[in-house]
Amino acid sequence: MTLLGAAPQIVNIGLDLFATTLAALDVPAVHVDWRPPAGGDPRLAALLARLETRREAIDRANAVALERLTGGAPFLVDCRPAREALELADRTVLHSGPPLAWDRFSEPVRAAILGGIRYEGWAANDDAARALIEGGAVRLAPCHHHGAAGPMAGVVTPSMPVFVVENRAYGTRGHATINEGLGKVLRYGANDDSVLARLNWIATEAGPLLGAALRALGGIDLRALMAQALRMGDEMHQRNIAATALLARAMMPGIASVGGRHHAVARLAEFLAGNDQFFLNVAMAAGKAMVEPASGIAGSTLVTVMARNGTDFGIRVAGGGERWFTAPVNMPKGLYFPGFGADDANPDMGDSAIVETIGLGALAMVAAPAVARFLGAGGTAEAAAMTNEMREICAGEHPHFRIPSLDDRGAPVGIDTRLVVETSLTPLINTGIASRRAGVGQIGAGVVRAPLACFTAALEALGADPGLS
Repeated sequence: MTLLGAAPQIVNIGLDLFATTLAALDVPAVHVDWRPPAGGDPRLAALLARLETRREAIDRANAVALERLTGGAPFLVDCRPAREALELADRTVLHSGPPLAWDRFSEPVRAAILGGIRYEGWAANDDAARALIEGGAVRLAPCHHHGAAGPMAGVVTPSMPVFVVENRAYGTRGHATINEGLGKVLRYGANDDSVLARLNWIATEAGPLLGAALRALGGIDLRALMAQALRMGDEMHQRNIAATALLARAMMPGIASVGGRHHAVARLAEFLAGNDQFFLNVAMAAGKAMVEPASGIAGSTLVTVMARNGTDFGIRVAGGGERWFTAPVNMPKGLYFPGFGADDANPDMGDSAIVETIGLGALAMVAAPAVARFLGAGGTAEAAAMTNEMREICAGEHPHFRIPSLDDRGAPVGIDTRLVVETSLTPLINTGIASRRAGVGQIGAGVVRAPLACFTAALEALGADPGLS
């Protein structure tokens, strides 16, 4: 009788149609965003049920993987040619994403690879460079197969200097090229003479100077620097202004001590001052060094790599070791520079999603309100919602990467394939948007969703073979 005599208290579960209708009528209601496990797919629901019988073993494996993923101590220690740092063989060109046949590369990635071959002096023009690839005289391989992560097209050739990041907690290393800056750059598929001239300057002056400075300094603690930059409004994927400034300040004593004459220091300082995204490549190398210790932990369902090459999206999972699980890559969504739109965009590319793999980028979107609107997140509330959504598919919070606006909670970290498949929520990734035509470059920025098929394939493989590693 008490229940019948009181005003109704309404709870809406699942579809939000009734909740929105009641809200329009000013009727109080609580909406529960419930969805059937695995999107209602019986096959995937059965797989999750089978894995549930191994929950304790999987949770133990994931705890080990998460500890290794978050417990790294990355130090920027050197910058030297890829042939030395990666022991990269001659006539080898690295690219972003999982392995891919030459005829499946998108136009901007092809152009970057051809530009890399011309930069090395192996061919005089693009036609001759293409003939070397098609004839097998030049080998193509993913950056991740050589301990590196490449932005956008991700091209690395033997002469290119790469940053060397050492994880002093576990002895692993990660590498990435020096960020070229904005405009016409190789990573977006530009390969004219101005692009190659900049690459030559980086190889002959900037790279050696940076390497000598880092060696003189004995290395720079990147974990502390990245934690500070996160507090200063960077998420270390689309916004790196604070991190770049902190890194420049840390490097300058070393640069000044080894700079010598002939204005080399001034040219490098000018380059750093005009390149707000300079730190991104360093963050990628740090991410690679930090995820490697988590690879090969039998039974773990945590993601250690997310990478795309403009054609395929690929992930690696701790329990799967070096095995790739791939699906067609998605198109990014965001804001475009004047004169460009969605029809001009290339499908997403780059290894920079390694930043999301360690709990930064889109997973820490709420920490970077200045960039949230530019990436199509709308504003601070939407950015917070993105971070909270990513928390639903992560195994924990980062003990070092903390977000002031969330009462110093750690950023969500440790993407769990089980949770991705169970919720049908795939990781969000902050990204630049490249033109689908070579030579145009960046035309916008936004966010992209990882395709669900990668995660279902990984979970099926782990479900079929509990000891897979």
